[in-house]
Amino acid sequence: MKRNRLQKLGDFVLGKGFYIVLFLCVAAIGISGYYLVRSFTGSGEPASEPVTANPSITLPDSSAQLPSQDQPPEEDEEPPASAVQEDDPQPVKEPAAEDETASAPEPLREVVYTWPVKGEVLRDFSVEALAYDPTMGDWRTHSGVDIAAEPGIKVLAAGEGTVTEVYTDAMMGVTVVVEQPDGVTAVYSNLSEELAVAPGDAVDTGAVLGTVGSTAIAESGMDSHVHLEMRSGGEYVDPLAYLPEQA
Repeated sequence: MKRNRLQKLGDFVLGKGFYIVLFLCVAAIGISGYYLVRSFTGSGEPASEPVTANPSITLPDSSAQLPSQDQPPEEDEEPPASAVQEDDPQPVKEPAAEDETASAPEPLREVVYTWPVKGEVLRDFSVEALAYDPTMGDWRTHSGVDIAAEPGIKVLAAGEGTVTEVYTDAMMGVTVVVEQPDGVTAVYSNLSEELAVAPGDAVDTGAVLGTVGSTAIAESGMDSHVHLEMRSGGEYVDPLAYLPEQA
């Protein structure tokens, strides 16, 4: 009977008992290691507070609300300086002095006059009273003066200016137009086809424009001459009022 119990105890130790003993040994080693580690840390308090069954949670202040996407930011809040972009000011173009000079008309200035040719006045200026026309054989107005000169005689510019037109008129023949700085436009007609100037040329008083010709059909019944007209402000004026007295 006693032998059977010893046999059973031995079987138990060799079987399940072995594992129990092994577990106890491991537990003893673990406990020993735990106290050994605590002795090295030098603190008997645990590193962190244990977690209790009712942990406390700190909630954010309910009065501080996150900005909503649907709500615009408050007016007193200013965006960061890096986000602020000032609109580029529109450049204001100040009129340059050159533009003002170009747009302003040139002031009129005095012009020194001379006779285009030296000769007798065959027909006077007459726009208000009718004058006899020997070529047409009737009475009509005459918007210029006819100054006698032999064919081929040089025709001079009565005043300085710029040649604006050179053309052949069906009735008045070869014609040169000069715009003068005093606001007067001088028109020279019945010239020969050989001219000394072209449009755009600047001429001084007394500059050669061409020579006396016989190209004016409307005045072919008269002696050889130069037909001179002048306009000021769009109106015909008497050339003799500008030309000096002949010596």
